[in-house]
Amino acid sequence: MTIREKIEKMEQETLSPYATLSSCSRGREREEPSCDIRPVFQRDRDRILHCKAFRRLKNKTQVFLTPKGDHYRTRLSHTLEVSQNARTIAKALRLNEDLVEAIALGHDLGHTPFGHAGEYLLNSLCKNGFRHNEQSVRIVEKLEKSGEGLNLTWEVRDGILNHQTSTMPHTLEGKIVRLSDKIAYINHDIDDAIRAQIMVQEDIPKELLKTLGYTTRERLDKLIHNIITNSIEKDDIMMSKEVEEAMHELRRFMFKNVYQNPVAKGEEEKARGLLKQLYDYYMDHLELIPEKYTNMLKSGEDEERVVCDYISGMTDQYAITKFEEYFLPQAWQVDGY
Repeated sequence: MTIREKIEKMEQETLSPYATLSSCSRGREREEPSCDIRPVFQRDRDRILHCKAFRRLKNKTQVFLTPKGDHYRTRLSHTLEVSQNARTIAKALRLNEDLVEAIALGHDLGHTPFGHAGEYLLNSLCKNGFRHNEQSVRIVEKLEKSGEGLNLTWEVRDGILNHQTSTMPHTLEGKIVRLSDKIAYINHDIDDAIRAQIMVQEDIPKELLKTLGYTTRERLDKLIHNIITNSIEKDDIMMSKEVEEAMHELRRFMFKNVYQNPVAKGEEEKARGLLKQLYDYYMDHLELIPEKYTNMLKSGEDEERVVCDYISGMTDQYAITKFEEYFLPQAWQVDGY
């Protein structure tokens, strides 16, 4: 019996009857030999962790564009906080921690430079629209490894695709990540907004603080415990009605006071203008796009889709660098004096 088989047997003996077992995965789009050490979801986790799109997350905006400070969240630190919250819940409920971690690490791979400002801009330009959850799946299916994709399991791709509020994953592990994403960004965005002096703790309605907690630590503890308490030994992931309503109300508060705050989002119009000019330029100069993207034109992909693929993969700084290269005059350089 291989190490992988021993791990799969241990899952069968110890995990909840509602857990998604590695040995029962629906599989991959392309069949491949099993690893002798790692079950399928652990392999998926490793593939995501080592892919280029994951590394780029460290230089992509979470909420605040190019903040002057080392402690503001990036898309990568957000992803790691989602993963940690989700793993804590999964372990307590005896669900598949490897599956949860793989979904969490991959859920935001498709985010654009400059956060949701970039996503909204590309959505207005790209044929058939642009949504970061769908782009995350596109990355792991088509864009990574020069068009080969990562060949992830169905369960991981399902969790990545359906982590949005408007959709629902088919596994309990995916549902954990879906909630953990909201728990993470609501709380760390409060922390960042206070650091940026966009708001103060006292701005948050007192009833919400009373229900959820007065500090980030208290709120995380309350929300995670509430999910575990209300989901244990159940074939669903849920919260108590009071806490769930308070969390949704806190999310609405954040949209009104932070996500749509003209001070916090003051640079977004510039970011959208920058990306729009890059989009128009690349549509006229497809030869400047790396070959791994333009090769998809041969398989019938639209030019708009290919340009959006390329721009959405950029980090904030790389997008700025390319804009400067194409649209700002460069200093004339000659040898000597």
